[in-house]
Amino acid sequence: MVLVQTRGSLWQRNRWVKWVAVGTLSVIGVTVTVVDIALHKVEPYLRTRIVEDLENHFHARVELDDFHVSLANGLWAEGKGLRVWPPAQVKGVTVPAGQGEPLIQLAEFRFHTPISMKPGKPIHVSVVELSGLSVHLPPKSHFAHGTTDSSEAGDKPRGTLKKLVSFEVDKLECADAELAMETDKPGKMPLMFSIARLNLTGIASGGSLGFEAELTIPKPQGTVYATGKFGPWQTADPGSSLIAGDYQIDHADLSVFNGIAGILSSSGHFEGTLRDLVVDGQTQTPDFRLTHFGTPLSLSTRFHAQVDGTNGDTWLEPVDAVLGRSHFTVKGKIVRAPGEMVDGAQQYKGHDIALAVNVDRARIEDFLQLASHTGKVLLTGDMTMQSTLNIPPGAASVEERMKLNGQITLDKAKFTSVKIQSRIAELSLRGQGRPDEIKTTDPASILSQMRGDFQLTNGEVTLPALDYEVTGAKIQLQGTYALENGGLNFTGTAKMEASMSRMVGGWKGMLLSPADRYFERDGAGTEVPIHIEGTRDEPKIGIDFERRREDSGKKR
Repeated sequence: MVLVQTRGSLWQRNRWVKWVAVGTLSVIGVTVTVVDIALHKVEPYLRTRIVEDLENHFHARVELDDFHVSLANGLWAEGKGLRVWPPAQVKGVTVPAGQGEPLIQLAEFRFHTPISMKPGKPIHVSVVELSGLSVHLPPKSHFAHGTTDSSEAGDKPRGTLKKLVSFEVDKLECADAELAMETDKPGKMPLMFSIARLNLTGIASGGSLGFEAELTIPKPQGTVYATGKFGPWQTADPGSSLIAGDYQIDHADLSVFNGIAGILSSSGHFEGTLRDLVVDGQTQTPDFRLTHFGTPLSLSTRFHAQVDGTNGDTWLEPVDAVLGRSHFTVKGKIVRAPGEMVDGAQQYKGHDIALAVNVDRARIEDFLQLASHTGKVLLTGDMTMQSTLNIPPGAASVEERMKLNGQITLDKAKFTSVKIQSRIAELSLRGQGRPDEIKTTDPASILSQMRGDFQLTNGEVTLPALDYEVTGAKIQLQGTYALENGGLNFTGTAKMEASMSRMVGGWKGMLLSPADRYFERDGAGTEVPIHIEGTRDEPKIGIDFERRREDSGKKR
């Protein structure tokens, strides 16, 4: 009896299990069917919503190649091939839709969020991931037909689809983006930015966006980290959209510029529009050098600059700089120069640099050290200088292309060559009529003053009129100094306070007394023509007796 009851219970239990299994399979089948139907309904709806929202925001035609959603474990969405064309209509003026290159192209986007539907509430999405973003801003003339901005236009609906679902996005994360800024200036190439990482926040605000960006700049080669605010987006002319923030550049390699080298770091603040920026910042280059010579010096700057975002042209207003121990300011422009046309496209040639330089507190040895292979310099002393600096574009090194034209003043100058400085000390003491003190006077105690005009071209300094003064003597020189090998080639006239006999001194001086009148001229006790030849390491200084005789003959 018990066995029969047990078998009956098992049969009833098995039948119950079958009913449960059949019911479960039926529910699963219905669920799959419902999900499948829902996906077929949701996908086109969400795709249309995305396209319409973007068209309303950008006032332009939007295309989306693929879009798929999944409702497994929340809402998963993925899109590919998104394109936003330049505005199709601005202030009533129609522009052919899709003409030229898309304003924005996006290879892929995706997001995931739990489904939590609340009446009247948007679906919250924490992060939308973007990849392959390309923004191509046409020149300003492309938008010259209107000035409507986002605040005027608003996000007026262009579609008719009822908004059953809306989204609230916290953050956009983008990898591998690029920005191209075109310019209206003839012969100027677009400025390209490669952005490794870009994060945007404040998506739901409808105003400005917060951003964090990491981008690579080619010249000087380095990575820029920037944070700030962007927008609101100006639909009539995206290039006029506001932007402001702070930046940091670390380990930028200056060697990409032909002729200079060093590792630069910089930080600062920028604000303005995508096309016109004002930048205030500072730079540090502890090992700045001319590659041809290789002697490094520390260079630090603080600057205020106007930057054309479409081509990188920069106006410095001004730069406050310290090179070694020397302070100077710089004003002027650094603009990109056009090259030859290749296949109908203007090629980038380089930069044309035109600056006004004011050196107000400096040491001459800092500047000479940069142009030295060994770090040795010709002389030391306090320096002031006002000059223009031009560096045209070209394949030659910076020192070969650099052109300086200005005036220079040296005070408390002293030659580093013991031989030259000893001759200067002797010149000073003889000029004062104190030849007996030559052996007991430290040559380093004799300091000089110089002033004159100069030109620097093709690595050679030309001094057309240099006034050199030392106690007891005044020398007027003209000639050249070669930066490469230190070659000296100067001629001039030395005027001494003392007469020839007093300069020589002793019994030899007494014998020369009758000749004093032949060397006197223009109030000077003695006037003799001199020449300086050789190199900075092996100088040759002498009296040009041939010219002395010619001058004496003319005097008679």
